[in-house]
Amino acid sequence: MTEKWIWFDMDGTIADLYGVEGWLDDLTNFRTRPYAKAKLLYDNVDLLMVLSQLRANGFHIGVISWGSKANNREYDKEVEFVKKEWLYDRCISDFLDKIIVTAYGVRKADTCRKYGSGILVDDEEQNRKAWDLGRTINANENILEQLKALVA
Repeated sequence: MTEKWIWFDMDGTIADLYGVEGWLDDLTNFRTRPYAKAKLLYDNVDLLMVLSQLRANGFHIGVISWGSKANNREYDKEVEFVKKEWLYDRCISDFLDKIIVTAYGVRKADTCRKYGSGILVDDEEQNRKAWDLGRTINANENILEQLKALVA
């Protein structure tokens, strides 16, 4: 049997990075504050329940997120650390099989290809269009309802 994967983008998908006041100035000046301060876009318990149901139904769950647009190696290490801490602080990491923070602009499908086919949950249309490993879920719509339908 082929493994079933669901890959979540972070920024704008589960983390409200763009809702953090001064986020662009911080990122332009290599500060990780917005990644740490971003609120979860969904109720934490509701999201964890859905992740638990997905795992119980045989899905592997991963996060595929980009580092900074600047592709600054040191800053990207800090960004990766802060993103992982964000997932840990909200207990999301308890349900994850893999966390990948890759260089900005790298095709997410290329990064995830070795894991086989899967579903990408992402807010950016360009990432969904470039995903050739299965279907996608538009994170600009309520993802919890769409994910619940996978295990109904």
